Amino acid sequence: MGIAERKERQKAELREQILTAARTIVLERGYRGLSMRKIADAIEYSPAALYLHFASREEIALQLCREAFLELLGYMASAGAIADPYQRIFAIARSYVRFGMEKPESYRLIFMEEQSFVDSVMGPKALEDPDEPGTRAFEFLRATVEALIARGIFRPVDPEAAAHVIWAAVHGLVSLRLSCPGSPFEDIDALADLLCDTLMRGFSSGAGDAAG
Repeated sequence: MGIAERKERQKAELREQILTAARTIVLERGYRGLSMRKIADAIEYSPAALYLHFASREEIALQLCREAFLELLGYMASAGAIADPYQRIFAIARSYVRFGMEKPESYRLIFMEEQSFVDSVMGPKALEDPDEPGTRAFEFLRATVEALIARGIFRPVDPEAAAHVIWAAVHGLVSLRLSCPGSPFEDIDALADLLCDTLMRGFSSGAGDAAG
């Protein structure tokens, strides 16, 4: 290995050490407990060394959020192989729930820690960037809703608004379980299916006739 390659590897290793230490601090003390000095102390480097990789603690926290969204996308990947949008929407919900239950620290970081984090990776400006992992996750859901509308399963609704409603509903289920782990309903996958079934009926192209 040449000198240049060794330096690049060392740089990448230090960057990962910084992110790992920051993640631990945020999970233990919250975002308000995060500082460049605390990160430097944790990895036994000077604060000045951190600024060679990240401009601020905010930049570090946002990178942690992006990585957590990439984890979420990884959980959703299997749903992408399902051609039927009706079955796919259930698979998306289940994968989202599984992510929240299996990766509660990542879930809390991006959705339950600091509002500015999620705004930066899923807010209006961020959603304009197709490369943002939050945008990719949302677009996957929205595209599934569009397919449901195109097939006449959903009535003609705003697909973006419908995707927001579905995301908010499943998010509420996961957040409630993480906040109240003593829930008597142990089978959260069954709850996710029931929630999806309820939403599907609400958006159904025959919902209006049924209501009448």
